[in-house]
Amino acid sequence: MLVEPETIEKAQSGDEAAFNRIVLAYRKRILGTIYRLIGRSDDVEDVSQDVFVRLYYSLDQLRAVEVFEPWLYRLTVNAAYDYLRKRRRSMDVRMADLSEEQVIAADAAESGRRNHDERGQIEVREMLNTLLDEVSEEDRILLTLKEVQGLSLRELSEVYKVNENALKVRLFRARKRVLRAYDKLKKRQAI
Repeated sequence: MLVEPETIEKAQSGDEAAFNRIVLAYRKRILGTIYRLIGRSDDVEDVSQDVFVRLYYSLDQLRAVEVFEPWLYRLTVNAAYDYLRKRRRSMDVRMADLSEEQVIAADAAESGRRNHDERGQIEVREMLNTLLDEVSEEDRILLTLKEVQGLSLRELSEVYKVNENALKVRLFRARKRVLRAYDKLKKRQAI
């Protein structure tokens, strides 16, 4: 845990300084998780603000300090889901909706600004985002929490409220769907 259990208990009883310590300790993790889940850097701050507002108003509902981190990840995942639902309704333009010329122009502009090493990292990140965009939101969030954020099966079982064996099956199937998306992408690129 990034903060002492006493800090969480103080925050639960209304200590604002303790709550601020929690925010400072978890801010980077929450921002990173949200970015990986929603894939839009423009809105990460807004969604993270929503997470911490939810945390502030629901901290008194936390039953045991030991489950704080999985509980906070669940708040984060729920806020990301809410954002994605709103975004879907507002019909935002997604990368898949852009014309091939727009994608090529965006890619050329990006590669002009970055050096060779950074370009390689960006290509890997884009490939990952493209593949994750090809699977369901549930798969994307589960894989991000497990593979990118490094949550253990035990932590994930607390976030998802299912046993570890059910999570192993979900992870296996989600990985399989990503591999199918990768195969499809490679076939499209070969054409």
